[in-house]
Amino acid sequence: MTKNKFATTAVRAGINSDEHHGAVIPAIHLSSTYALKGFNNKRQFDYSRTGNPTRATFAQAIADLEGGALGIVTSTGMSAVHLICQLLSTDDLVVIPHDCYGGSYRLFTHLAKRGQFKLAVVDQNDEQALAKALEQNPKLVLVETPSNPLMRLVDIEKVVKASHQVGALVAVDNTFLSPILQQPLALGADIVFHSTTKFINGHSDVVGGVLVTKEQALGEELAWWANCIGITGSAFDSYLALRGLKTLPVRMKQHQENADELAKFLQSHPAIEKVYYPGFENHPGHDIAKKQQANFGSMMSFELKGGEAAVIKLFDNLQLFTLAQSLGGVESLISHPSTMTHAGMEIEAQIEAGISQSLVRVSVGIEDIDDIIADLNTGLNASQQ
Repeated sequence: MTKNKFATTAVRAGINSDEHHGAVIPAIHLSSTYALKGFNNKRQFDYSRTGNPTRATFAQAIADLEGGALGIVTSTGMSAVHLICQLLSTDDLVVIPHDCYGGSYRLFTHLAKRGQFKLAVVDQNDEQALAKALEQNPKLVLVETPSNPLMRLVDIEKVVKASHQVGALVAVDNTFLSPILQQPLALGADIVFHSTTKFINGHSDVVGGVLVTKEQALGEELAWWANCIGITGSAFDSYLALRGLKTLPVRMKQHQENADELAKFLQSHPAIEKVYYPGFENHPGHDIAKKQQANFGSMMSFELKGGEAAVIKLFDNLQLFTLAQSLGGVESLISHPSTMTHAGMEIEAQIEAGISQSLVRVSVGIEDIDDIIADLNTGLNASQQ
């Protein structure tokens, strides 16, 4: 673990580690296998599914930023979630948020249907509902804060305390904020995980995931499973994600500045019914965000007047914003959660989670804010014609 500040840790990850040639930037090691020193005498690395120098450097960098004991790099964000599931047995109960990312919801509900574990889908802001679920002594509580796509906030410390009292592990999805803006392990969580496809890489050219454990023993158990089921990340993706990580602090600063301005604009636009952004004082989770986050992030969503027809007009009249899956890249993206990120949820589950057909999600990029606002203004005005 490092005592340096975030920007220094992010930039310096792997720097000056090459003892052979003195390369400032760490090399990418594409070899699939490594020579033993001799009979039954392994080096640090022997096979790249088990361990890879490039992946190890990236994993250590994330662990340092999250303040954890061990980082495990996976092939996708969902494989990081699936890796956590390896801790569970058929009689174990898992508690997940009712409004979590659609891919996570799909994975947990389908694995539960196959009998791999028991499942409780709970509004974690409903204290009675959460308490009732915890009375059943779950093995794992999954937290997603801010939630995707409605930006609901969960008090991590509060959930951790209640979960630990019944012996449950707590895993927190920190994808929306990155370790720059939120530190779940410092708030008591046992596991923090990310889709590194998003802010950590930041350039929309890598698909990957990572999880970091607070304790070494739990990390070693999960690392064993990652190797066993073969979901570790590739060297090339780790190299690219490590390169993206070096600019994470400065990117998050610009993302945040743009998001603050855009949220104010959206809140005042007549085409919009409601904006979901924790930076607003009237957001129900605003005080929680101020307590456990360094800032409010650059993700937001809004309800558009006119329903699905207006949403289609909006998308058809945008030039800068790209209608696409994913988030956290330097470019601004816009999406329709019901038919895109949360299409894996049954429509009844979407309604229960508050996802309507008029809901639009925005990932604010780092382009000039005047251009961002102008483009959305054009689309929003067209949506009401």
